[in-house]
Amino acid sequence: MDFALSEEQQLIIATTRAFVRQELVPHEREVEESGVLREELREQLKAKALAAGLYAANMPTEVGGGGLDSVSWVLYEKELGYTGYALQYGCVGRPSNILLACRGEQRERYLLPAVRGERVECLAMTEPQAGSDLRSMKASAIQQGDDFIINGTKHFISHADHADFVILFAASGEEHSPRGKRKLITAFLVDMGTPGFEVRPGYRNVSHRGYTNSILQFTDCRVPAAAVLGEVHRGFEVANTWLGATRLQVAASCLGRAERALDCAKQWAVERVQFGQQIGKFQGVSFKLADMALELRAAELLTLEAAWKLAQNTATDTDMAMAKLKASEMLAMVADEALQIHGGMGLMSDLPLERIWRDARIERIWDGTSEVQRHIISRALLRPLGG
Repeated sequence: MDFALSEEQQLIIATTRAFVRQELVPHEREVEESGVLREELREQLKAKALAAGLYAANMPTEVGGGGLDSVSWVLYEKELGYTGYALQYGCVGRPSNILLACRGEQRERYLLPAVRGERVECLAMTEPQAGSDLRSMKASAIQQGDDFIINGTKHFISHADHADFVILFAASGEEHSPRGKRKLITAFLVDMGTPGFEVRPGYRNVSHRGYTNSILQFTDCRVPAAAVLGEVHRGFEVANTWLGATRLQVAASCLGRAERALDCAKQWAVERVQFGQQIGKFQGVSFKLADMALELRAAELLTLEAAWKLAQNTATDTDMAMAKLKASEMLAMVADEALQIHGGMGLMSDLPLERIWRDARIERIWDGTSEVQRHIISRALLRPLGG
């Protein structure tokens, strides 16, 4: 097994790292203090990301994207993870690969403009009463002639406030299954400004300041059949092309922030002197550093293995779940221990640790909670045995 990075991968890491440190990090304090990523700043940084060739690096070259292989993409996402989501996701777009399901005119209207940075999408699945259990969603899409009438509410929808269109999932019918009736889901592409579609401010939250969430309200919103993404009632098939990749993205981003927190902790351990010696010489601190490094390495290997399997078309839901679970829980541990090593100073906003510590909390919730990931893993273990 070859763990060496190619010259191209080393260049991707170096280019992305330089961009993040030079262009994004200097604006962290403004975003943290204001809780807002100014639209003017967003557009400036987005233009720089486009010029640097970092925009849409996750998308295939045949649609104009960077065409990164899965391992290179994870390395790229890790470097972007060094800073907060508002800056790295708001300015260095990675259009959802769910858009690769676009066909015909949809490609010209949604997919290709998103890759070029001319349009921005948001994804709407979660509802007040439907989080991990997507089949329980209440938002409905009822076919009426050649159109669909959409009603319902979505919430926790990231960056909908500056998106141009939404990838919406809604219940479009029912089918019988061995466990009774279950809802059929259809995916739609809906432009902002469509009559009956309203975007409202979301909730204030502790993690990722400036990376907004919104509430989407659909009231007798009429969309044509041409708005269907994929096939009617086959929305889960469309979603499954996306969920695994985003879990890897979360895992990679966690690696970047954990590495930053560990670097801060190592530097503090050699600079801070107490009782006549560097605090890193005390086992209470040095053993923490060792455990942090161990957990980070384990999470990185799981994430890279899942990425490698994805490139070989052998990745399973379990591979993605293990990577996301380990990386997100590792980040929580590393951020907390780094803050503990700094003592009171770790809680001060002069350092990035209190932000990393706050931001880490959501990683165990979105894109599938830790409990959902454990369910996926345990199900794969037990089903072959009849469990």
